[in-house]
Amino acid sequence: MIPTPATVASVPGLLDAAAEEIRVGVAPVVPGFGLSFLLVAAVGALAVVLDHVVLTARMPLLAAVGLVAVSLIPTIAIPSDVDVVAFVLLAVAVLFLLRVDTRARSLIEPSARPPRSTRRVGASATALGVAAVAVIVAVVATPLLPQPGLRFATGGSGGAGTTINPNLELGNDLRQPREVEVLTVRTTGPTPPYLRAVTLSSFDGSVWQPDSSDTVPVRDDAPVFDPLVVDDGIAVDDWTTDIDIDQLDSPWLPLPYPASTVTGLQGDWLGLPQNRTVVSRAGSTRDQVYQVQSTVPRPSLEQIRARSVGGANLGDAVLALPAEVPAIIGDTAREVTAGTQDPYDALIALQTWFRSSAFRYSLDAPVEAGFDGAGLDAVADFLQVRSGYCVHYASAFAVMARTLGMPSRIVVGYLPGTATGPQTQGQMTFTVSSSQLHAWPEVYFDGIGWVPFEPTNSLGVPTSFTPSSPNGASSAPSTPQQDAATPNSQPSTAPTQGGALDVGEQNGVGTGAASGAGASWIPATLGGVLLVLLAAAPAVLRSVRRRGRLRAARAGDPIAAWTAMREDAVDLGIPAPGAESPRAFAARLSHEHGADTDDVDTLREALERVSYAEDAIDPSTGARLAAAVESVRERLTAGAPVARRIVARLLPRSLFVRSGEATAASEPVGR
Repeated sequence: MIPTPATVASVPGLLDAAAEEIRVGVAPVVPGFGLSFLLVAAVGALAVVLDHVVLTARMPLLAAVGLVAVSLIPTIAIPSDVDVVAFVLLAVAVLFLLRVDTRARSLIEPSARPPRSTRRVGASATALGVAAVAVIVAVVATPLLPQPGLRFATGGSGGAGTTINPNLELGNDLRQPREVEVLTVRTTGPTPPYLRAVTLSSFDGSVWQPDSSDTVPVRDDAPVFDPLVVDDGIAVDDWTTDIDIDQLDSPWLPLPYPASTVTGLQGDWLGLPQNRTVVSRAGSTRDQVYQVQSTVPRPSLEQIRARSVGGANLGDAVLALPAEVPAIIGDTAREVTAGTQDPYDALIALQTWFRSSAFRYSLDAPVEAGFDGAGLDAVADFLQVRSGYCVHYASAFAVMARTLGMPSRIVVGYLPGTATGPQTQGQMTFTVSSSQLHAWPEVYFDGIGWVPFEPTNSLGVPTSFTPSSPNGASSAPSTPQQDAATPNSQPSTAPTQGGALDVGEQNGVGTGAASGAGASWIPATLGGVLLVLLAAAPAVLRSVRRRGRLRAARAGDPIAAWTAMREDAVDLGIPAPGAESPRAFAARLSHEHGADTDDVDTLREALERVSYAEDAIDPSTGARLAAAVESVRERLTAGAPVARRIVARLLPRSLFVRSGEATAASEPVGR
């Protein structure tokens, strides 16, 4: 409990360990001892700073900005649904800090206090204004902001670029009206592979989290990952894939599965052996040219049917489900798979059901029906509406597999590309576009590994395996990443089946991304309006507060009138220190800033009477007090530079800088 010299000496090592965890970790990072120390120390330092800002500097709004900034960090790192409880607690904390600004008024003698209704006007107006702005930002403006997913930006070699969203928030990305070429692929395999970037195994009922694990450096002189171990008798093929990235700016590297060797990368890259993916902490995929060696298992239908799906060495994350799962999910999974004899047949039954005419691929239906997400509630709604895009199909398939006791996860990457030329030197060339961003599920089979499935209606190639040939050899299987070399095996990358599609969906390319150009002005317009409202918020809050002060002044409250005058001065850049007496401040306004002496003295005398003579508030003096405040403001404004007047209107300093209190209990009043 008491720090010793050894404790202090251990701090640099802890900070180094924390820095290493941050550098190589993948969000969400499981904090080790060093990172935990850094987090606790940082929060402690923040508490000290906030205490100083609020109680010493008396700038509660600045402290509120600090709290909001800290609360945004996890939301930016791992976008997810709004935590309503946390948001309410944050709002309460901010309003409490604002209340500190009026705390000194409680020191006024009861006989000298203004009526309760007038004392609360300023604080209530400010609180309501802040609450209104917070609701606008949290509920309306936030969904319109750019998401950290596939978005168009300028950087790297220039031009439009995209990135990969690891959090299954692909809807807005796929609805982008513009399509760009992200990479080209050349492969010795019979068909172009699916390219995986991120795997998501942990599911808490609302969000699928990207996997994180120990990492190994990627080097050209050694394999990144050990060869995939499969049971004896299962055939394997070695494929070589060359990838040339153009308009893709992402820390996650697209790879065919299961990769063993990655060569040709520029910069520092790290491999995650747990899921055979590659990530960079400082680099980018843009303009990378690299080659991937893969050893792909090729089981026959009989072999995969004979395998269990236990995955005892995988951990609990790939099987975990919340305690409360909507009944429709488990009931539907059992109904669809009833009568199947083994896990593989059950999964094929699910895949066939999703790809049937009962479902329809749509980018707009989830938004219109209000379930555009990957959580349990979204899955339940999707199973009822039966219309959505890859995220909904993949999440529903993975969750339903877990309800049947099968380890599953979701992969984010790209669909196979489109052939762009004839075979050259044993390799075919394929182009992958931004609209082919995709998500699909995988299930683990003992002795084979993770097997991908393609439930998304009308996209890709559905997984299937063929029986062994009569001589005992295994025929080539057909899976999303291991398709047989047949003339009609080219993966579908545009929705062409499974029910009628909207015109916009039929015009989509790749994953069927609808062209949203016709309605793209709506979010832009709303965003512009909201930005204008947010920019005007300080002026509106200041106007509301000042009107409240003037109402109280017209009711005969000298303190409200004096405070209104001081705040007007602060807005115009005139210092109003709390240590300065009202008489000194009044004299300075008259002699240095052009205020009318009679008006200032009217306000000062009324303040001194209510503070020291304990005179009761006289409503008959209200009109004179309010008129004096307006007169002083006009004279001060007339003497201020034009730039200062504009700043006073748009960004009033009195909202952020505390003017001195006008009470006898907190400041000595000169006689």
